[in-house]
Amino acid sequence: PPSNIRLLKKEKRLELLYDEGQKISLPAELLRVCSPSADTRRLIPATGRERVVAGRRHVGIMSIEPVGNYAIRIHFDDLHSSGIFTWDYLAQLGGPGRWPAMREYLRGLRQAGLSRDPQ
Repeated sequence: PPSNIRLLKKEKRLELLYDEGQKISLPAELLRVCSPSADTRRLIPATGRERVVAGRRHVGIMSIEPVGNYAIRIHFDDLHSSGIFTWDYLAQLGGPGRWPAMREYLRGLRQAGLSRDPQ
C-alpha cells in the first residue's frame, strides 16, 4: 500500500506516494472510466462488448475512503462510487497499464461514436 494518498481536487487527480519515493499520479477521468465496478464493467448484450463510459473529461473526485487494508473507494462528482480500487489495480493504472487503458477507452469512445465531453 502507499504510505500517503493525496486527493488533489482542483487538479482532479489522485496521488499515491510510496516509501521508496515513487509517486503515482492518476487523473480522475481515467479512474472513473476504468472503475472496477460491475456497472462500468457490464457487457452490452447486443454487442458483447463492455459498456463505454462517455462524457467524463471533467469528472472530479469528491472523496476517498479506505476499504480494509487493501483498497479505497472513490466517490466521484458524477455520483459514481461503487468501484473498489485495490492497491495493485491502482499501481497498474499508474504504471504500465495507464496508456493501454487510456488508448482502449479512447478507441471504445470512437467506435461507439461517443465523446469524452459531457453532452
